[in-house]
Amino acid sequence: MISEVIGSVCLPFDNRRSIHSIRKQKKTYKMGFLVQVSITVLLLEIKVFCQYARYDYEDEYEPDEEYPPTFHENQHFDYAIPLLNPDCARECFCPSSLPQTMYCDNRKLKSIPKIPAHIQQLYLQFNEIEGVPATSFINATALKEINLSHNKIKSNRIDEGVFSKLTKLTHLFLDHNNLEEFPSLLPSSLERLLLNFNKIKKVQTSNLQSLINVTMLDLCNNEIEDAFKGKALSKMKSLMQLNLCNNKLHSMPKNPPASLMYISLENNSISQIPEDYFTNLPNLTSFRMSNNKLKEVPRNMFNLPNLMELDLASNKLKQAFYIPRSLEHLYLQDNELEFLNTSLMCSFIDPMNPNRLTYLRIEKNRLQAPLSTLAFLCFPHIQNIYYGEQKKGEGKDTKLEAPPFFQFPVTEEEPEEGPEYRFYYHEEGEPRRREEEDDDGFEPYSY
Repeated sequence: MISEVIGSVCLPFDNRRSIHSIRKQKKTYKMGFLVQVSITVLLLEIKVFCQYARYDYEDEYEPDEEYPPTFHENQHFDYAIPLLNPDCARECFCPSSLPQTMYCDNRKLKSIPKIPAHIQQLYLQFNEIEGVPATSFINATALKEINLSHNKIKSNRIDEGVFSKLTKLTHLFLDHNNLEEFPSLLPSSLERLLLNFNKIKKVQTSNLQSLINVTMLDLCNNEIEDAFKGKALSKMKSLMQLNLCNNKLHSMPKNPPASLMYISLENNSISQIPEDYFTNLPNLTSFRMSNNKLKEVPRNMFNLPNLMELDLASNKLKQAFYIPRSLEHLYLQDNELEFLNTSLMCSFIDPMNPNRLTYLRIEKNRLQAPLSTLAFLCFPHIQNIYYGEQKKGEGKDTKLEAPPFFQFPVTEEEPEEGPEYRFYYHEEGEPRRREEEDDDGFEPYSY
């Protein structure tokens, strides 16, 4: 088409005038084409606008029965804004969704408000409270849990018998305060008592007489020098977890109850464990006694049926001892061990009931050579042995080169083709931190 236009224009004029006319024709043709496109787009927009203009917004919306809405109202849930409880102390908050709970935490309170009779859970942690008056708890007979941790409470500012009248109280948290004495006259209903991070120096026998239902007692990070004289501890027949870490103890707590499953004695000054101490503790699962002054452990001291974790790191041990078959984690780092006697650690091999030891730390000792390869016949489950650096003397350390070892497959039935032996090399990197290992369920501060 363009060629025809050019031909018709060029005939009556010379060459120069013909080129000028062709350019003018092209420009006119392009402008005409753009005008047509603009008119078409404008008509489409007018049509769409008219469709929206005809829509009646006042018509009632009728839901499609074929496709019902996906949101379903929960008749048991309160969608309304929670109302304030008229019985709640004005310094605190009592949500309507939890009518038996009163939150007074982190409000810079210097005194405890009066507690309504229906309250069962009371949270007063992270304040500046210095005393516990009986007047605040006159009507609070339904209380089951009181959290007074992280305050400034002193022993002489706690009214005598203030907790004894709370016969339903099961949880009492008084950790991170300024207590100098163990609280007296506590109710027998208590199950968990936290007194860690205080300034308690002694525990009287009379303080424990009523605690027959306590399952967890935490006294870590105090100033206790001598605890649990006589048979006071043995009367706590429900006690499962006892935490006495970071104190000033010079001897083991006497007469522990048979119900104990976890004992924490880290960072004390204990130099000896009586030979028959664990005779009546068949349920003991975890025993932690690192950073003490132990020099010797009798061979069969830890021959317990359920012991899974044993931590004796940072002591002065020079000789190994018998490892029970139930033990999985053993920490012996930072001692004075020169040789690991396999015959002491494992007296015989039982293929039907092999040792369960999987993790062993023995760095910072005085070992001259790694464990013999034959020792792994006794511990077929072993996965990690951390030798690290060993003490050499005169403040020098030396790296202990550990050879590869093999691990026998531990299965109830061997495959028909015979066992396959897998080879492992000792881990040369940093040892795993305890929180990265399998959870034993008895962390000292997991409340």
